[in-house]
Amino acid sequence: MPLATNLAIFQSCNITGVPKSTRCAILRDMAKVRKAERRPPLNKTHKLKRQDWAKKYLKTDFSKVLWTDEMRVSLDGPDGWARGWIGKGQRAPVRLRCQQGGGGVLVWAGIIKDELVGPFRVEDGVKLNSQSYCQFLEDTFFKQWYRKKSASFKKNMIFMQDNAPSHASKYSTAWLARKGIKEEKLMTWPPCSPDLNPIENLWSIIKCEIYKEGKQYTSLNSVWEAVVAAARNVDGEQIKTLTESMDGRLLSVLAKKGGYIGR
Repeated sequence: MPLATNLAIFQSCNITGVPKSTRCAILRDMAKVRKAERRPPLNKTHKLKRQDWAKKYLKTDFSKVLWTDEMRVSLDGPDGWARGWIGKGQRAPVRLRCQQGGGGVLVWAGIIKDELVGPFRVEDGVKLNSQSYCQFLEDTFFKQWYRKKSASFKKNMIFMQDNAPSHASKYSTAWLARKGIKEEKLMTWPPCSPDLNPIENLWSIIKCEIYKEGKQYTSLNSVWEAVVAAARNVDGEQIKTLTESMDGRLLSVLAKKGGYIGR
């Protein structure tokens, strides 16, 4: 009974008359309180496109794929709250209250084989549309990383991005094509598929680190510095584990007929 209350669990076992404190104490030995994971809904078309994508790239050398994405970090952390156990007689720590979560920083990064590209910070106040997204890539990804690579590397690299409007627009597609990233060098991406992008796991690693023990931040610069520090602590083996997981992800998509896979 995923996400059931402690009372509902005991009632399903025909056990009544047990105090709530006792129920919780018993369940703590075998379960955890978790929130439901949020994912966009998949309809039949989505599932078919996910299966088609998996079949298309099943024999791909994923060590040549650059997986990219953006992540927003706030001063307060995910959902703006934190909770955990404290000892009897201890007071709960004070958490700062920031209006609207105190704002946030938008971060872009990529991973390929065992290498982290970035992270790069989107300038505060900039909304990523097609033009600003392409300019951002020019100033960061292309000038600071891509242009240093060999011709053979550029020839074989496949660029992955999701279907965000600023990514998939005609303007951005044409701009990337002028950079040589087109046709088979630009990976097609199925809709509603964050579970297939290994960089999502990297974002989870970084967020767990920067927000551990209920950590909060008082400025955008301080949370950005925490992101950079956390990213530096992610070693090549961790990244390689993520990028090498793609064969299994594709097989899981096919086995689940396009349904979501576990991450």
